[in-house]
Amino acid sequence: QVQLVESGGGLVQAGDSLRLSCAASGRTFSNLDMGWFRQAPGKEREFVAAISWGAGDTNYADSVKARFTISRDYAKNTVDLQMNSLKPEDTAVYYCAADRSRRPGLSQRMGAYDYWGQGTQVTVSS
Repeated sequence: QVQLVESGGGLVQAGDSLRLSCAASGRTFSNLDMGWFRQAPGKEREFVAAISWGAGDTNYADSVKARFTISRDYAKNTVDLQMNSLKPEDTAVYYCAADRSRRPGLSQRMGAYDYWGQGTQVTVSS
């Protein structure tokens, strides 16, 4: 089992930055691909970013490329999402997820991830 706890959400204005963090426990963190997803009101949950278990590979949704950066800290067992130049359309609940499969490549599919956090709200006002 893996427990994931997100933090760092809040209310910001368009153009601002925010850093989300996800703390993982319960399983060897270094064996997990980690991802961030988000779900806006009335919409399906969608992929945002992912980082491989060895941190050598990252993947981003087109909508956040060049604005968001995913990183991980093996000493702290955390994965962060640095979000810059935020837009109102970034408003959503952001979820951290973990994939234990160590499959080749990073998946953008929700079904590929085995563990999920409870989410943290990000609201961007215009």
